[in-house]
Amino acid sequence: MEIIKYTPDWKEKWDNFVRSSNNGTMFHLQKFFDYHSPGKFSFDHLIFLDKGNISAILPGAMIGSAFESPIGASYGAIVTGDIKFDTALEIVDTLLDYGRKNGITHFELTAPPVVYEKYPNQNLDFAMLWRGFTYKLHYISSAIKLDKNREIISRFSPTVRRNIRKTLNNPDVRVEINERYDEFYPILIDNKARHNVKPTHSFEDLLKLKELLPENMKLFMVYWKDIPIGGSLMFFVNETCALCFYNMLSYEYQEYKPIQRVMHEVVKYSTENGYSYVDIGVSQDTSAENPMTPSMNLIKFKEKFDAKTVMRNTLHIDI
Repeated sequence: MEIIKYTPDWKEKWDNFVRSSNNGTMFHLQKFFDYHSPGKFSFDHLIFLDKGNISAILPGAMIGSAFESPIGASYGAIVTGDIKFDTALEIVDTLLDYGRKNGITHFELTAPPVVYEKYPNQNLDFAMLWRGFTYKLHYISSAIKLDKNREIISRFSPTVRRNIRKTLNNPDVRVEINERYDEFYPILIDNKARHNVKPTHSFEDLLKLKELLPENMKLFMVYWKDIPIGGSLMFFVNETCALCFYNMLSYEYQEYKPIQRVMHEVVKYSTENGYSYVDIGVSQDTSAENPMTPSMNLIKFKEKFDAKTVMRNTLHIDI
């Protein structure tokens, strides 16, 4: 096995490998990285070849003498098929050997949570730990396990159930899947400003992503009459998992519980379309000094939708 640096000649094979992999997501696709303006990042993506065929890929970039993954994305780390342990060990050994030969002094890799995998397989995680990687950071994320044999609304807390049923019985409240980012984004900006932060993506970024990956993004909008009052931008990151990347609501209309209603619609759509999980995202207290500090209120809110904790882990090693 050998490692080569990615070049645009490999773009189609790279993206095909990610789509057919066990743990790849839209955040690993070269088509996803294309949304960044030229020159914003200097990527150093790596391809693992075995007898000329791709056996793994690793998006990322050099930051000084350290290799970090992801860069310019939510998740990164090594993408593979549903591999055996000996293959996982060979991939890790090949990476460490490549690092020593090319002056890399540190690797830092953040993979998607295990619920993003088609078949839960932690051979790669154990191989990395066995070869000396250690955990640097854990984030708490919340995911809902989907089940076509369970009534969706019955899984939610009693209060949430009552609120959703009220909106379902209110003819003035409706949910649409549309592309009204012009209605969605101003409310999102207002929501983020309440916490002194800005969205990860600009309005132009979202339009570019939608153009590049139309099948991976769906915008759920909640309306009271014809007034937008809430919404959820969903990233359908692979065949297994749907990610609530942005939720927003107009506080002027919060009596209609738009977030609770849109969560019902998101879970319903994802269940009916064969996904296994809905990830509602990380729940960290961004104002705390320790980045791992959990946001208890946010976690409790997500648990009202039957969400359980899954961890987003960062592994690193000095070589």
